[in-house]
Amino acid sequence: MLAPNLKTAIDGLGRLIENADAVLPFTGAGISTECGIPDFRSPGGIWARMQPIPFDAFVASQEMRNEAWRRRFAMEDEFMGARPGRGHLALAGLYKAGKAPAVITQNIDNLHQESGIAPADVVELHGNTTYALCLGCSAPDCHCGGHIKTATVSFGQAMPEAAMERAETLTLRCDLFLAIGSSLVVWPAAGFPMLAKRNGARLVIINREPTEFDEMADLVIHDDIGTVLAPFVARGA
Repeated sequence: MLAPNLKTAIDGLGRLIENADAVLPFTGAGISTECGIPDFRSPGGIWARMQPIPFDAFVASQEMRNEAWRRRFAMEDEFMGARPGRGHLALAGLYKAGKAPAVITQNIDNLHQESGIAPADVVELHGNTTYALCLGCSAPDCHCGGHIKTATVSFGQAMPEAAMERAETLTLRCDLFLAIGSSLVVWPAAGFPMLAKRNGARLVIINREPTEFDEMADLVIHDDIGTVLAPFVARGA
């Protein structure tokens, strides 16, 4: 059901959260745009201005590794200066209130951790850009001679197995799944809302643009994410 206006959206979301035992937030880039973190996929986003560097190209070419790091440092101010927004704080409230056991995120900006959610309970499907690891030994401070790369998942790179397994377990245990700020087009991550719904959970989608999953959702909200979730910050969720 598409919410006809903001008040109906907030009221409906509040009722679903109140009646749920296990809320599972799943977040994409849209929750962080108000924090100054640029979207990757939307028109005018980062990938509209520069093509992503595939994992095999990073491994094979020193030139591509240099370019990847040049881009990362060029974005330093945007990532390092960002602070959690209203959406992050609302979800942290759900977590602290015991309503949400964890959050699954496609984001790499570390803002859920900064909002007050324990790092162990932020399930990062696409990694984290705030630190780097060696591809050879997975150590942040490496002497094995392997290539150092930000701890993000590039195109063509294997998804983190432990994170995917935990995300699936959490999805199957929730009774309310909140898909927030995700276009739901990146697989296999996009399969989690469908899995939750098919397992009997209620599904809420909060995103400015329509998604392919809107028709199956119990509540669809096409509005500003921070504005929708702001009342839940005040309520302490």
